[in-house]
Amino acid sequence: MPLSAKKLKVGDTHREVVVDDLTRTQLVMYAGASGDYNPIHTDDLYTREVAGYPGVFAHGMLSMGLTGKMLTNYVGDGRLTKYGVRFTNQVWPGDTLTAKATVAAVRSENGEHFVDLTLETTNQDGKAVVTGTATARIDP
Repeated sequence: MPLSAKKLKVGDTHREVVVDDLTRTQLVMYAGASGDYNPIHTDDLYTREVAGYPGVFAHGMLSMGLTGKMLTNYVGDGRLTKYGVRFTNQVWPGDTLTAKATVAAVRSENGEHFVDLTLETTNQDGKAVVTGTATARIDP
């Protein structure tokens, strides 16, 4: 059911687990889907010995995509008009991510209704890995 301006209020939240126990296989699959074959996402030896990280970690855009999954589940397909994020911490294999959208404003503009959202995706330890904002068209 589409979101409605008359049913939303500032402070409302929607929360969703977007990945449970992220696997290395998912990282490799995302590399193939995105065309981003940077070895820091798929090659443990390279990542440790050359790049100096403790192991492979997720693509930032994978974290953004997973957050976007929650958004489209919440606001509906084809309703996002603006979406931007900041990557605040790395996402590691084994992480479970929960994405949350909080209503920051419900407004009308040129006869259309919109919801402005603040976003935060956290790992299983409650540490933010993605923050951002989004705007979506909503029903009256």
